[in-house]
Amino acid sequence: MENYRARAILLLVISIFPALVQCKVRRYDFRVVLTNTTKLCSTKSIVTINGKFPGPTIYAREGDNVNIKLTNHVQYNVTIHWHGVRQLRTGWSDGPAYITQCPIRPGQSYLYNFTLTGQRGTLLWHAHISWLRATIHGAIVILPQKGVPYPFPKPDKEKIIILGEWWKADVEAVVNQATQTGLPPNISDAHIVNGQTGAVPGCPSPGFTLHVESGKTYLLRIINAALNDELFFKIAGHNITVVEVDAAYTKPLSTDTIFIGPGQTTNALLTADKRVGKYLMAVSPFMDTVVAVDNVTAIAFLRYKGTIAFSPPVLTTTPAINATPVTSTFMDNLRSLNSKKYPANVPLTVDHSLYFTIGVGIDPCATCVNGSKAVGAINNISFIMPTTALLQAHYYSISGVFTDDFPAMPPNSFNYTGNNTALNLQTNNGTRIYRLAFNSTVQLVLQGTTIIAPESHPFHLHGFNFFVVGKGFGNFDADNDPKKFNLADPVERNTISVPTAGWAAIRFRADNPGVWFLHCHLEVHTTWGLKMVFVVDNGEGPDESLLPPPSDLPNC
Repeated sequence: MENYRARAILLLVISIFPALVQCKVRRYDFRVVLTNTTKLCSTKSIVTINGKFPGPTIYAREGDNVNIKLTNHVQYNVTIHWHGVRQLRTGWSDGPAYITQCPIRPGQSYLYNFTLTGQRGTLLWHAHISWLRATIHGAIVILPQKGVPYPFPKPDKEKIIILGEWWKADVEAVVNQATQTGLPPNISDAHIVNGQTGAVPGCPSPGFTLHVESGKTYLLRIINAALNDELFFKIAGHNITVVEVDAAYTKPLSTDTIFIGPGQTTNALLTADKRVGKYLMAVSPFMDTVVAVDNVTAIAFLRYKGTIAFSPPVLTTTPAINATPVTSTFMDNLRSLNSKKYPANVPLTVDHSLYFTIGVGIDPCATCVNGSKAVGAINNISFIMPTTALLQAHYYSISGVFTDDFPAMPPNSFNYTGNNTALNLQTNNGTRIYRLAFNSTVQLVLQGTTIIAPESHPFHLHGFNFFVVGKGFGNFDADNDPKKFNLADPVERNTISVPTAGWAAIRFRADNPGVWFLHCHLEVHTTWGLKMVFVVDNGEGPDESLLPPPSDLPNC
């Protein structure tokens, strides 16, 4: 009788709480190693995970617990960030060096441990120290819970497409040289698709091929893992339908060109409905200002089953490098799915109304070639990296590591997108944070400036998704622009490209206690200090509080 009762109780639990029995622990071993590789007719040693480039794909389902043991076998300090994973109360596993953890030193290991709560779709993981993410990166595929369908037609197959950049030189040497000279770093030599450059002038290479069968539909999981380039993605003769960005479902959007910034992901349905043949797949950069950029288009191919060998490809044209209207149209047309099952819970009231100017400046540098160096700044503050991880300083109340006086507004008001050649270009420096109460709501306007040069900035917020309620060109108008905000179905993201000499307004709820990085996802700008930190205090009780640090947390 007792066995019968126990079985009945178990069946009742399964029927009421199916998610409890579906969730699994997904375990991965990541070994950081040096690997020799040849691209652009040149061989060099790169830092990889398990000898793979791109690195291994993490597969899990919504609700699963993920354990990744990272062991460092190279001479560099390493951390890994699970880009877009909410890390609810598990900030110790978020990964940015000196923000949520000290680096993992050579010969040491660390267990990243987090649960994928309320998320499904495509994200990425990458190194979050120096420029190591050039070769340390990979995909995160979060499948819906078993029995839960996609909110779009089920594809026949799924394909991962990771976009990136390639330097012939050692990438760490590139950033070190730039830091020592105070000059901008050398641009990359090529763009890559799934680790392959494709044919480039003077160096033949077959490149990546996406194999398809006529009549079948494919879900393309597209990731921009580039360090410094926003990119266009296009397949000759084919439209694709965007159904998700940054692991948040969207209303279906049919397009022939995707615009994707570093750190962003896009899921799109491709139906193989053209005649059998080979079709060009092109990845080209976007840059609508005077900043130098790698202008090499990566060439890959979509190839139908049954295509005759050596068939000439169907060609396409890429958008102009400065095709701002293409980027604006794509971003403006993205909308949250906002269904009953997947609502857009946009904060309708605002506790913190923040206005952050973002851009670059020039600071003195006695050791640099021109006696000065380029710096990045938010509200004229260039962020100084601490030597103690900020999350530890916050958790243990260690004084002297940071101050909580980051300004909510720019220190001086001026025409941010006008002619600013006469302005003082020097910034203030500091490790300053902005503090938020648990569950408070935030509206943040990111305002680009024209100091030195205007530029599109892909901004990433750790620990949260946010809603992009508005964007535009020129200076944000606090009286009139909010009247046009989309508070019904704005797109939900973790990374947003702020238009060149323009602004973007985002909203989020601070429901995740911890220390959370906000920074430009152009690695050159992160290096220059275009970053800041939010601290979200604990709420009431253990369910609204940061978990204690793990026993193997690295020491600085």
